[in-house]
Amino acid sequence: MAVSLSAGVRNNLATLQSTAAQSSQIQNRLATGKKVNSAIDSPVNFFTAASLNDRSSQLNGLLDGISNGIQAIQAASKGIDGITKLVGSLQSTIKQAQADAAQNRPTKAGTAIATQAEVVATSKSLKDIALDKKLVDDNAGTANDATATYSGNIGITAGSTDIGISIVAGSTTYTASFSAANATVRDLVNEINKSGIATAFVDEKGQLNVKGTGSDALQVGIGASAVSGTAAITDADTGGANTNIGFAAADRTGAGIPSSGITSAVRSNLIDQYNDLRNKIDDLAKDAGYNGINLLGGDRLSVVFNEKTGKNQTKLDVQGTQLNSDNLGIVKAGNTQLAGSTNFQNDSDLEAATKSLTGALTSLKSLSSTFGASLSVVQTRQDFTKDMANVLTSGADNLVNADLNQEAASLLALQTRQQLSQQALALANQADQGVLRLLG
Repeated sequence: MAVSLSAGVRNNLATLQSTAAQSSQIQNRLATGKKVNSAIDSPVNFFTAASLNDRSSQLNGLLDGISNGIQAIQAASKGIDGITKLVGSLQSTIKQAQADAAQNRPTKAGTAIATQAEVVATSKSLKDIALDKKLVDDNAGTANDATATYSGNIGITAGSTDIGISIVAGSTTYTASFSAANATVRDLVNEINKSGIATAFVDEKGQLNVKGTGSDALQVGIGASAVSGTAAITDADTGGANTNIGFAAADRTGAGIPSSGITSAVRSNLIDQYNDLRNKIDDLAKDAGYNGINLLGGDRLSVVFNEKTGKNQTKLDVQGTQLNSDNLGIVKAGNTQLAGSTNFQNDSDLEAATKSLTGALTSLKSLSSTFGASLSVVQTRQDFTKDMANVLTSGADNLVNADLNQEAASLLALQTRQQLSQQALALANQADQGVLRLLG
């Protein structure tokens, strides 16, 4: 049997049902924190937010790859820092070797150009007599002896107006000429010393000595000519006047004056230290990888910056380089002159090694700068990707998230309305109860 409700009761009941439905909806929003929980609530907002959240999730997924890329570049950068320190240690080793004088420099001592008889005649030392002697025969005689009134000469052909010198050490050649007028052995010594590749002096025995400043075989030639210009140098190239200073023509031509063959023990002991440091460069470069990528081993690093594919994808490719001692121009050290090695007994080789190490440092700085620029780009994109993901997430939240303060206030208002509706329903029921009292 159907129960018939009065109009007042029915209206109040409908109000209570509506209030309960709204209260339930608001409670759901408070529980989930969202005002749009499904496409039914708002199709546009729901699917737009889903799209934004999906892209944000993809960008966050790229952050791991970007982070790995940063670490790979930083690992290479740390490797370069370590290699730079090792190259600095190699430079120190070279300086230690250079600080110890080479023992194998080519040295030549001529025959004495002063005699004891001249000492008696002049009351000078053999050294001073030899230094004061003129180079060219200017007394129209064969005697070269010094006397109390004459300095003597070493007998270069009379009438010579120019004296020439020609000196070769390794790949370096020095030639010069000067006036023969009144020129002495002392002038010759000074001219040889100007070359920079050989030094000359007269010893206490009255002998002219010439020593190479490096360890390369040395060629020394003295010449003369009555014709100004290059004629004296041409004669020096064949050692034309070498016999006058106690040298042979062969001291200018052919193999020249060889090194002494004596090695420095200090330099020899530094060879193993140098080669060990050189090998450590190769080892360090091999260990500078991260997660399978070694930019110092020639690997290629690709860092993806967006979620797209094909032509629309943005990424940075960082090409590594095969970094090792050979590529840096750092060759092995040894005690002998071999192709592709540094002879620690040779001053010229040590100087060349110093230049090579300076060049290696320049290459390392350039490579470090290149990696630094790439690292800056990747770090910038990392920050951008994080910010972009946050922007997308915030945009999605703005579309579907509920204002909890507003929803809480609305729920409180509904609860108050619900209480009032319940009281109104009670009042409506009191009218029906009055009919019952009349019937009783």
